[in-house]
Amino acid sequence: MKYLILLGLLILFFTSPAQINCEAFKYYGDSLKYQACLKTEETEGHYQFSREYQEILDEALAIDSTYDKAYYAKSIAYLKSGDFVTWKKLIDKAVELDPESYLGYRGWCRYQFFRDYEGAIQDIEQLDDLVEYDIGVSKNGTYHLNIAKGLCYKAIGEKDKALDIIEAQIRLNEAENFIGPYDYIHLGVLFLEKSRYQDALEVFEKQSKTNETAENEYYSALAFKALQKNTEYLAAVESAKTLYYAGKKMNDPYSNPLDKIFIAAIEEEHKEALERNANQ
Repeated sequence: MKYLILLGLLILFFTSPAQINCEAFKYYGDSLKYQACLKTEETEGHYQFSREYQEILDEALAIDSTYDKAYYAKSIAYLKSGDFVTWKKLIDKAVELDPESYLGYRGWCRYQFFRDYEGAIQDIEQLDDLVEYDIGVSKNGTYHLNIAKGLCYKAIGEKDKALDIIEAQIRLNEAENFIGPYDYIHLGVLFLEKSRYQDALEVFEKQSKTNETAENEYYSALAFKALQKNTEYLAAVESAKTLYYAGKKMNDPYSNPLDKIFIAAIEEEHKEALERNANQ
């Protein structure tokens, strides 16, 4: 799974238009895109933030203003630099020209970077309506896009819909032997929030077997607490604390994942768990 996430990050931040097979455009008789594609190959070796990189892509667009891959390539540097206004203008143009290729990417970025949950839902659902194949995973490889959509519904307060979407996608993921690093945590938290404590614990146990994290043990502790299983409550909180300091926790280098927990919350639960067990 670590390799999958790394691959996703590489795709997101280092995808280069030079990876496109320009000869395909020539084969289909699109001479303008062929020339624009050849021009973008000149970005090879140039840093994405450099003036040279951007100027080469501008020249490609001067050859063919409908070359979507140049808009996408230009947008990446602006996303990375935090110029989200310019990024949005560029990626919107890429989506306009080739929605099938870029709707999922834009939707994921709206979720990950901007917490634009309604916008992310719109993009992912539009992509799903547009294609007949599986819509795939987020650009960083962490989630299937339907899981991301479910998280967006949760964030806007539609937890029942979120639960249905995430549970259904996880069943499909299990059948394909692809489980994201945090899928079970999110599903378990939804069960926890619906007071389905035993269901939550069963899901957290699956998470333990695939990718144990401090959050998983923390939320397990909350389920044990609700069930008044104080011994298990204390053990889970202590495990969460150990895992947290060992660096085994939910992580995204660019934003805090939904359902992430910090050490202050773990310490607070640890204190309460100790008190409960002392008073037994």
